[in-house]
Amino acid sequence: MRILISGASISGPVLAYWLNRHGFDVTIVERAPQLRKTGGHAVDLFRPAMEISAKMGVLPQIEALATGTDELTIYRQGVERPAHVDLTKVFGASSDRHVEIMRDDLSEAYYRAGCDDVEYLFGDSITSISPDGDVTFERNAPRTFDVVIGADGLHSNVRRLVFGEDSGRTRFLGGYLAVESVPKSLARNGKMVVHMSVGRMAGIYTAQPLDDARALFMFRSKEELQFHYRDVLAQKDLLRTRFAGMNPAVDSWVAELDRAPTFYFDSIIQLELDTWSRGRVALVGDAGYCPGPAVGGSTSLAVIGAYVLAGELAEAKGDYPRAFASYERAMADAVRRSRAFARTAAKTIVPGSRAGVWGLTRAAQLISVLPAGLSRAIAKMNTNGARLYDSMQYKEYAVV
Repeated sequence: MRILISGASISGPVLAYWLNRHGFDVTIVERAPQLRKTGGHAVDLFRPAMEISAKMGVLPQIEALATGTDELTIYRQGVERPAHVDLTKVFGASSDRHVEIMRDDLSEAYYRAGCDDVEYLFGDSITSISPDGDVTFERNAPRTFDVVIGADGLHSNVRRLVFGEDSGRTRFLGGYLAVESVPKSLARNGKMVVHMSVGRMAGIYTAQPLDDARALFMFRSKEELQFHYRDVLAQKDLLRTRFAGMNPAVDSWVAELDRAPTFYFDSIIQLELDTWSRGRVALVGDAGYCPGPAVGGSTSLAVIGAYVLAGELAEAKGDYPRAFASYERAMADAVRRSRAFARTAAKTIVPGSRAGVWGLTRAAQLISVLPAGLSRAIAKMNTNGARLYDSMQYKEYAVV
């Protein structure tokens, strides 16, 4: 059975690895000319995704590339003394098994796990998919596949081609996220510094594996702003306007925009599709159920979804309508809970009031001063909150 996957970031290589282990013939097409090195933010893997990574044999590499960020310093506008937070206790409260890693490093680890057994078509993109599985590309000759999977992210090309009007079913969660590469000298290994005021937050961090630092910006907006998601110049202008005069340190990070080698900007939106399959096409990860960039644990959800989709296709022996239905049933609760968590997180991570800024800071401080065992015990009482991603269940699939 021949399966085409669009997208070589996170869910695509994980899905390809497991499909290959189950005996399927897999091809991945990726728009970028090589494995993406686009900068971006650190991402979190929680217990289920860590377990799946261990099954793939890549957990040692992932842990070796962990950011190692263990201390957070928060400066609140108008408050002289900064707040200090022990991130090891914050992460410990949210997960028994967790790692923070740069997205590009994680993508490369998953790619290397299975690249010798999977065909990759870099520098190309799908232009059409027929109901019979005939696929045309921008550069390569047309081919026919039994199944096509969109693993191409929030702005999925596959979703646009196949799901029509439904492909745009999103909910704006009231904010924007930007990440830029800045000189490593502006940050310290293991230490993140954040400046926070009502409706906006800017932070900086670096890590041992990085040769640069990352400046992170988030701001609230009552309405979606009008710009094309690929219009980098307009995005940078928006960022300059939103963060002008916030703080001299933040001003220095914004000043790097014109020479930043990598830059990412996107709205914090949530996909609200009721189904992630049409005919012989299915969606996985952010392409199908992105809970919201930076607020929804989407990386762990993508890893789980890829593992489950591959397993269901194997158990159904390639009967894709049956496999897709089982996949959607298996992931429905996890996606529903992730969406609910993300909607709440989007309102609190960048507070819209002075009281909210104070409350967020104090909550982080409280977790970091409590004994680790106590903070974990409290967090475990709420599997829809801090422990959401650790509590997600998935089925074990036999590999022949």
